[in-house]
Amino acid sequence: MSLSHQQKVYIPKDVRNNQYITAEIKVTDALLAHYLDYKACYQTLSRIIFKLAEQDELYNVHVITNDKLPVVRFHSETYCFPTAEQIVFFYNPKYHEAQSLHSQDGYRARKIRIVFLATGEDIRSNSADFHLKVQSFLTKLMPQLPEKDLSIKIRDHQHLSYDLFAKAKGNKESYGYKLRSISDRYKARSCPLPEGHGSLCYVTVKLPLSRKLKQALLPEGANDFTPLYQTLEDAFLLATSAKQLKRVAMVANGLTPLVRNSKFDQVDGTDEVQMLGFDPNIEEQQFMRHWNGSDLVEMVSFTIAAGVKDSKDGGLGRYLNRVEEALKSFTSELALDRTRQDLIVRFHQHISYHMPEQLIS
Repeated sequence: MSLSHQQKVYIPKDVRNNQYITAEIKVTDALLAHYLDYKACYQTLSRIIFKLAEQDELYNVHVITNDKLPVVRFHSETYCFPTAEQIVFFYNPKYHEAQSLHSQDGYRARKIRIVFLATGEDIRSNSADFHLKVQSFLTKLMPQLPEKDLSIKIRDHQHLSYDLFAKAKGNKESYGYKLRSISDRYKARSCPLPEGHGSLCYVTVKLPLSRKLKQALLPEGANDFTPLYQTLEDAFLLATSAKQLKRVAMVANGLTPLVRNSKFDQVDGTDEVQMLGFDPNIEEQQFMRHWNGSDLVEMVSFTIAAGVKDSKDGGLGRYLNRVEEALKSFTSELALDRTRQDLIVRFHQHISYHMPEQLIS
């Protein structure tokens, strides 16, 4: 197999592209001092934000002032589900637009989080233009705020999601992606990123614990689920190790995995979120397990993070090919009906940086 062929990954044509960008503005005493109360602050700022967003053709914008974490997923209909710690947005980029303020009476936010959901078609090929629009928006917003020198952190989230078992269902058509890092793609589109920006690539897969799977791996009437989890863990580690995939995690505790670069971000967990901190610069094995044999969950989440070397010189295609091979090997050991069950692979690419002063002054 040629090197150029290895660099491409062939993904089902019905793959879904998502992109959303968050801009986090730290809330200070000085900022709040300009307003009567929290509510007046959030409502006044959101009106400014929505007006400026419209000017920069940003048509699906949410302002979060209750410190909840945004989670974005594709859906044919638009929904917004708040939990105690998260806000889950379901939408179709082709059709859905919104301007919403998500706040809580009497609550002082640590940060005001502006969430921009990509709209239109060809999300991936237009991702740099979308990022430039957000940067343009911020350069207009910051001079309109009553307080200067506020810290802004930008996070750009992109992911491709597709069914690993698509061919078994008769979906034979695929498209060859030559995956590149966000910084390489943006540079080619005249959207340079600041030196020292953080980046992270990883794959997540959620495996439902079906009745058939539990029957195959557990004795009847079992109250200790350790054999189930241990079998999955052993098979997962064996499959990933065979493909030299060293940054991996298995989460089966009912929490939502949240992946961060452990070099730059704190990785404390919460009541809803299981933080997974990987250092992409380290070549040693990094394995995190979060499960308890006494608790049976409905879903097991597996994460495989890329290293720095995987992201260089067109290596992401080779990385995702290795991930797919590992997942196919792993699932071949399980009682799964590929014609009926989906196994959704989500390939995530994230970048983050603090807005350079020259862009907001």
